[in-house]
Amino acid sequence: MNQQAPQTAPAEQGHPLLSVQLYTVREALAADLPGTLARLAELGLEQVEPFGILSFDGLADGLAGAGLAAPTAHQGFLGADPRPAFDRARELGVRTIIDPFTPPERWQDADEVRRIADELVAAADVAAEYGLRVGYHNHAHEIASVLDGQTALELLASHLPEQVALEVDTYWVAVGGADPVALLERLGDRVVALHVKDGPGTPDVLDQVAVGQGSLPVRDIIAARPDALRVVELDDSRGDRFQAVADSIAYLVAEDLA
Repeated sequence: MNQQAPQTAPAEQGHPLLSVQLYTVREALAADLPGTLARLAELGLEQVEPFGILSFDGLADGLAGAGLAAPTAHQGFLGADPRPAFDRARELGVRTIIDPFTPPERWQDADEVRRIADELVAAADVAAEYGLRVGYHNHAHEIASVLDGQTALELLASHLPEQVALEVDTYWVAVGGADPVALLERLGDRVVALHVKDGPGTPDVLDQVAVGQGSLPVRDIIAARPDALRVVELDDSRGDRFQAVADSIAYLVAEDLA
């Protein structure tokens, strides 16, 4: 990833529902964490969503130096002692810590989905001791698997209490074969954050593009959960991902979607 300044004008300040998943700019973070966070802040962002928070040294200082908050963060905690992750989340000021991935094979059986729900509930009980909420983030396989007449993600939600949140990756919902707008409407208020992404809805992550440049119904997606955090992300792209972040923010602001 090159280090040229994005060519899109910075977004205006004051968009408390707008964030970006730092995985999008992972190479730049590895090369220069504080500088990359500062560049994101210059785009008008007030918050970001870190990933793998147990692996980043200097993240708290970098966030503070850039004036960025991290209300949500990704870190796997299912199937492990969650306390180290919760300790780090509290240090970073995270309010909702999200497990970002559970293997596809666990989503092919209704009883196994119930066990995932039980693990999330157990983690939520521990998280409450830290003043945190836990959540889960989907990929395509939780959508492509249909159990008891519904997507496996919806089956999971049916077993979860309200204190367990969902972050819906709307792009992977489309890849999984479901309508992201209809799914969000069915899931309701438990969806506290959206991964707002764009592209042709194919499994190839290189096909992803800046928000507003693909085929996903971004306006309708946001309207389905208007109070949810809007987290811009590209898993990968054929273009410069930092530029895609800048273009995404500019689009969302210009379209009054930020």
